[in-house]
Amino acid sequence: MALPHSGAPKVEHPLPASVLSGQPCQEALTSDQLSQIFGTVPQGKPDTLGGIGPECKWNNLDSGAGLSVFYVTQPHDGLSGLYQNTKPQAKVWRELSPIQGFPAVANSTFSSGTQTGFCQVSVGISDELTVDASLTPSDAKRASGADPCELSARVADMVVSNLKRKAGA
Repeated sequence: MALPHSGAPKVEHPLPASVLSGQPCQEALTSDQLSQIFGTVPQGKPDTLGGIGPECKWNNLDSGAGLSVFYVTQPHDGLSGLYQNTKPQAKVWRELSPIQGFPAVANSTFSSGTQTGFCQVSVGISDELTVDASLTPSDAKRASGADPCELSARVADMVVSNLKRKAGA
């Protein structure tokens, strides 16, 4: 099937696939950015998410905040795969304004929607590849009604800036 499909938007100015060649723990966010998010710089824990690409998780156990960034490098269907597979079962599905010119969508498949504080933002950096960020707000932010999709979108914007810098864009 040609990309994009299933209603996914086309990525007009894609980044090269090589920007996802590194590890998100080292490259997705700078220490300064992690400090802005958490108020401290937690150690990232690398993981591989079910064969779809490298992931990094950061947690602040004191505040209850958590963050996951992953580079979705398989199966090379970009946002089209999300539109085809995730959208039909999503409890939250929000097409966002482009993040630095890249199409983005916020989603959650949890039955409680975003009440649990989980929302994933996927950014299509090419028609084949996405970068996903999901921030779980701290207990205090959750209590004050912070929107996890908005917070995840801010993190995704930071990650896109770093990837563009890596691409020399």
